[in-house]
Amino acid sequence: GNRTSVKNFTVDKDGSTGLSWELTIPTGKVQAVTYRVIAKAGDFSDGEENVLPVLTNRMLVTESLPLPVRRKQTRTFTLNKLKNNTSTTLQNHKLTLEFTSNPAWYAIQALPYMMEYPYECTEQVFSRFYANSIAAHIANSSPRIKQVFETWKNVDKEALVSNLLKNEELKSLLIQETPWVLDAKDETERKQRLGLLFDLNRMSSELKRAEKKLVESQVSNGGWPWFPGLPENWYITQHIVAGFGHLDKLGIKNIREDSDVWTMLTRAVYYCDVRMYEDYEHLKNSGADMSKDHLGYMEIHFLYARSYFLDLPVDEIHLEAYNYWKGQAVKYWLNKGKYMQGMLALSLFRMDEVKKAKEIIASIKENAVYNDEMGMYFKTTEGWYWYQAPIETQALLIEAFAEVVNDSESVDLMKIWLLKQKQVQDWKTTKATAEACYALLLKGTDWLSETKLAEIKVGNIVIDPYSIPDVKVEAGTGYFKTSWDGNEITPDMAVVTVTNKNEVVAWGSLYWQYFEQLDKITSHETPLSIKKQLFIQKDSDTGPKLIPVNNENKIIPGDIVKVRIEIRVDRDMEFVHMKDMRASGFEPVNVLSTHKYQDGLWYYESTKDASTNFFMDYLRKGTYVFEYPLRATHRGNFSNGITEIQCMYAPEFTSHSEGIRVEIQ
Repeated sequence: GNRTSVKNFTVDKDGSTGLSWELTIPTGKVQAVTYRVIAKAGDFSDGEENVLPVLTNRMLVTESLPLPVRRKQTRTFTLNKLKNNTSTTLQNHKLTLEFTSNPAWYAIQALPYMMEYPYECTEQVFSRFYANSIAAHIANSSPRIKQVFETWKNVDKEALVSNLLKNEELKSLLIQETPWVLDAKDETERKQRLGLLFDLNRMSSELKRAEKKLVESQVSNGGWPWFPGLPENWYITQHIVAGFGHLDKLGIKNIREDSDVWTMLTRAVYYCDVRMYEDYEHLKNSGADMSKDHLGYMEIHFLYARSYFLDLPVDEIHLEAYNYWKGQAVKYWLNKGKYMQGMLALSLFRMDEVKKAKEIIASIKENAVYNDEMGMYFKTTEGWYWYQAPIETQALLIEAFAEVVNDSESVDLMKIWLLKQKQVQDWKTTKATAEACYALLLKGTDWLSETKLAEIKVGNIVIDPYSIPDVKVEAGTGYFKTSWDGNEITPDMAVVTVTNKNEVVAWGSLYWQYFEQLDKITSHETPLSIKKQLFIQKDSDTGPKLIPVNNENKIIPGDIVKVRIEIRVDRDMEFVHMKDMRASGFEPVNVLSTHKYQDGLWYYESTKDASTNFFMDYLRKGTYVFEYPLRATHRGNFSNGITEIQCMYAPEFTSHSEGIRVEIQ
């Protein structure tokens, strides 16, 4: 090569010295550079050859604009970054619009067929029976559902693919590389098993089998154990009693006409009465002040389960106890959680305490949170107990608002929240899914009969998905996706106007993808926001200290650099992936992929060649701080890239930090 590629140097015995060369590489034209270095002294020489990968200082960035539209509403949305873009180095790649005109159909797609469960505990046998009964009832309750389902099965195979597997190109990392590939597969299989709901013969034999198991596992005193062989359990028994009551009230199963079931339930109700009576006697004998608040979760649950079976009279011996707990409910309902209050409102309403029941509902409503996008919901402290489950709480309160005050406007607003949960996560349990589907599909307005597509304008373009080649409109949901390539994208396309003609909420997203130089990328926030900082870790007398990297504090090779990332999220999300890019002058200290716990969060950390990935299968609402170490290894001025975070379930919730440059002295 030319003369500058040869450099003279001297080096002491056992010493070392540094030499440097500058390379000029045309942008985007070269993937890798092979270099060969030979050192000569007299007749001796030594050398090495290696390959340096060249990563361009540009990357594909995705900005997203969620498009939530309430019923019969017109809204205009603007993606300001696209509208006001003045960067000369930015290169448009793609603009994608996706929209779902009737998301209520996601509830039908979520009616999983509850196959034989790996655990044969009584509660799961009943959950299967309960969910299958509701699913079969809904699936066969209207010819429209059957018709749409046939289309999904035969024409729109896409409809039965998990949301985690859709929008592959909008995900910041292929789902194959993530630990959740199985969850996505499982949801797809569940959707495909929907077909079995329409196989009525199979369905009724499954239900008969579950019913027979329940009859066989009931203990002689009327209770059920959690697992065969254990002593019978008060909560499990009441849970089954309340569930049968629910099915009966919905008109799904006439329990009074089936003599086996009715005998089983009569014994179970008597068992619950006995436990409630023992509870009261124990309290009385312990010398407690009976006028104080002794109303616990089990007693409230008892009143709720019992309220479905008021035609079975309470035995005379148990009456005093029954009236005591009912009186406690009238007196002490105010300091209970929302789930408990919903149960109490329904119980008292059915027990002729109508005025008190309406007072409870009014109080619940006063504590509701309203939000244009999320509908109406309640702030609850979530926990691991059955009475702290948010989906079931919302479903129960929908039942209470519908039955006690017939408030269909609130019911519709609460249904919006349930659907929005499905947008960013799965409905988790058999029971939660069954309750949510029931609440969405059988209460309030009939959302499934709404069939009009939303009217959408992107800039000056009116979108008619039926006339765009290669665009499919899914039956039922009305879901479609269309896109424009780089040279077709103009700043006026940043303005989207949507008119929703249906009685049900609708939603979609606009995604703008572009290539830009890393350090010119500005941060982007959705309900998920992210901030990144670098610190140098220095040892001091009191232990390691963190000093922020700035003009005064420079990094030198050998330094340990702490990366600190702060995430804020305004709602609970599942399946969140965060990818933190790393400057090429750094080497990771943690190289093994492993599960970790930090700042109240379990996550999986995986180190790749140019980035570190974090996978959180559940991210609760709140603020989190992550830290992890890198070691500075080379001098130079580097781009440290950005940190991206995305909810894999709803790629419209994506966010990234701004690009930073790093100088290593």
